[in-house]
Order: sequence, then C-alpha cells, then structure tokens
Amino acid sequence: MTFAISVDSQCIDPQQVSNNDAIAIARQTVASLTTQDPDTGEILPWLAESFDVNDDATRFTFTLRDGATYADGAPIDAASVRTNFEAITALGAKAPLGSSYLADLASIDVVDERTVTIAFSRPSAQFLQATSTFSLGLLSPATASVGQAQRCGGEFAGSGPFSVESYTPNEGATLVRRDGYDWGPSTNAHTGEAYLDSIEFVVVPEAGNRTGSLQSGQIDATTGISATDAVLFEGDGFWSESRANPGVVYNLYANQSTPKLADPDVRLAIQKGIDREEITATLLGPADKPAVSPLASSTPYFTDLGDVLEYDPDAAAALLDEAGWAVGSDGIREKDGERLSFSVTYWQSPKEVLELVQQQLREIGVDLQLTHASIADSQAASADGTYDFVYGNLTRSDPDVLRTVFTADNPTGNTRRTTRTAVDDLLDEQSATTDAATRQRIVDEAARALVTEGITIPIYELSTTITASARVRGLAFEASSRLDFADAWIAE
Repeated sequence: MTFAISVDSQCIDPQQVSNNDAIAIARQTVASLTTQDPDTGEILPWLAESFDVNDDATRFTFTLRDGATYADGAPIDAASVRTNFEAITALGAKAPLGSSYLADLASIDVVDERTVTIAFSRPSAQFLQATSTFSLGLLSPATASVGQAQRCGGEFAGSGPFSVESYTPNEGATLVRRDGYDWGPSTNAHTGEAYLDSIEFVVVPEAGNRTGSLQSGQIDATTGISATDAVLFEGDGFWSESRANPGVVYNLYANQSTPKLADPDVRLAIQKGIDREEITATLLGPADKPAVSPLASSTPYFTDLGDVLEYDPDAAAALLDEAGWAVGSDGIREKDGERLSFSVTYWQSPKEVLELVQQQLREIGVDLQLTHASIADSQAASADGTYDFVYGNLTRSDPDVLRTVFTADNPTGNTRRTTRTAVDDLLDEQSATTDAATRQRIVDEAARALVTEGITIPIYELSTTITASARVRGLAFEASSRLDFADAWIAE
C-alpha cells in the first residue's frame, strides 16, 4: 500500500514523535502493554495479558504474555518494560508525550520475568490509558543505547506488526511486515501477521498533488485530502471514513504572563468574538465540528459546554469597553496609547482557519497578527514563552490531556505561563480519581472553569478522514484516531 502524508517532521521514533503524520508511521512499528476500545474507551490487554491497579492509582502491575518478541529477536519481558520507561524518562522533552505520561514516576520493579510494577509518587489515574498509546509503545532494549537522531532516522527495533526498512527525510518511509508477529490486540480483527507485505509512506506537501495522486492511482490512500476536494472521491472507486480526534480541540493558548492577556475579560472577549459555526461551515469538512468544550466529543468524559461557548460579539465588545479598550480610528481598540494587538504562532494547516478568526476578531476591535513557523520553531516559542498566542491541539483519548496542556506545573512547558490557580487543583484531583462518576464530575468542573475563565479559547474539533481507493480494505482508526494498518489489505 502506498500512503501519502502531508508533513515530514524529520523523526519516526515512536517515543519521540508527536506530529500526526509521523505518528501514522510510528504507530505501526510498536505494540503496547494495553489497547483501548475505540467505541467504549475501555482499556484491554495487549502485550500485558492482565493488569492490576491499586485503589489510589499509584501502583500498576502488568503480567506479560508469553512468546512476544522485538524485531531484533529480544524477548518482550518485564526487564525490557523497565528499560523502555527509563529511556523515555531520560529523553525528557525529546519525548514530549511519553515523558508527561510518566511524570511522578517513583519506581519500576521487575517482580519476575513476566511481571512488572510501576509506582508513582502521587495518584496517576491516566497512566493505564497511557500504556495503550504509541508513545509508551515498546522498543527493543538495544534501542535505548541508540542516539536520539539515529532513532529519529528509523534505527530502532519495535514490537509491532511492521518494521522500518528505510526512511528518507522529506521523501518518505518504507515499513515491511514482521514475520512471526502473533500478538495483535483484541481490538483488531485478527491477531497474527499483518496482511500487507509493505507500506510505502510518501511525503506529498501540496494538497492538490495529493488529490491528483489518489485520482490517478499513484497512491492508495491518504488523510490529506482538502475539504474542497473531498467531493471528488464520493463516487465509485473510492471510500472515506472520518473520526473526531479525542483530546484537546484546536484552540488558542493565551500567554497570561503578558499584561493584556492577564486580564480575563480580554481573553473572554476574544473567546466570544469567534464564530465557530462559520469556520466549520465555510472552511472545513463535514466531519469537523465547532468546539463545544476544551475536549473533543470523542474523548472519554466529554460534556457539551456549548452554552458558554456561544458566538456573542455584542458581549465581547461590552467586555472590552468595560476593560477600557476604546475603538480607535482604524477600528482597532486602544488603551493608554497601546493597540489591542496580538500575534499567534502556528504551523498547522489550513491557515484559512486563522485568517477567518483574524477577520472575526477585527470586527470587535482586536488585531490578530499571524506568524507561520516550522514545527520546531513553534514548539520553541511555546517552550520559552515568546508568544501572545500559540495555536494547536493535542490528541489523547483520556481527559487527563487537559492537565497535560493547561496545568501551571507542566514540566515540558506551561502554555498558560502563569502560577497555579484553583483550576490546577481540579486538574490534579481528576488525575487522582479512579471512580468514574467522581472523575466525570471533576472533569466537567475543570473543563467549565477553563472556558469561563478564558484559559482556553476553543475553535474547532479536529477530525481525521481517511480517503482511499476502493482497493484498500481494513484500514481503520484506533481509539486515539491514529491509523491502524494491522488489518489492512489490497484487493487485486
């Protein structure tokens, strides 16, 4: 199968990547301790045949299945789990997702060859779901001694149904089927070797070229067809499937350490000045929905908060009036000789979304300047605080993603750039709760506080759409809306 991706982030190491296109490659190379049912959100065994969590979610014990191996032949045993998690912790910010899942790690105890206990210094209810992700997918112990750059270049041995044959930055990667793989999860249609001999991932940056390549048969599938071109693939010979990406929706992260954005009225005015319905109706695909919460609707514990995220430009203008921002001669508000102007750093497409936000905010007197940057430069700006707003989302099928993104204590970067407030206590509390009903109540309270205090400015809910030739069968989404090629095959 030939599959087109839009962006190459120069890395395909599962434990280091965070970009969706790179994840499409990396996910196929690793198995995880657990898997998550995409319909129910339930965590089920995978490499671990069973698991146990203590009452306060500080100790997680996994009993591994027999017979599973890494691509270099090494056994998948308890000691290798410890090596993996220690290596991820050592990577730190180079493993932005995995290291956040392992925050507050206290110890990893190899009880015996097949049993490992992971303990945390504070409750970590999110960790069980984290073990189902590609970020904590297992690599051969030998990989831990390979340099970060070499691992990014594909020099690693995984535990999944495919292995890296080659990777050329800005061109693509070739994965080949692993002979003898026989430990697929119950969430797949089969547990044995992948059906495909190989997957050829090709980098095709231009949307029009991806459309033409799929029409002509040069590629078999992609997730990179533009909303305007989607109608070209509605007839015979093609199919498409969409799924909302769970986690934090696309939003503007406000740097609250700046004087203007330290004022919650300014943040709330901007939030109320965005017409989310217009954005999704005019620019995005039918599967993309206006944000009605900081969480996407496919996330476990999601609750619709659309009542406090309605478009209300009159209320926005009133808030800015009360805050002392008067409309200037060019329509942009001013106070004490300073314009109500902000910059937003972004790398994601489509840029038209932010251009429309820019137009909408100008109607309430806010000037939004758009700064396009590379992935690396955008992440650097977020890390060092040199921004007014950054734009982005974070995919994860667990509500603890709110804590990852919005906590003032985030060790890999505080997007709010502020000290702790009451919302941080709620985010911590939900991460320490295993009772579903109690956690639901706390997550709802935290999400509502994030919105009503203007800490998050949600825009729209990202969805991923597979568009493929009718020859492609079995290509599917896993619970985090990542692509899963294990059941995929080509009909001749």
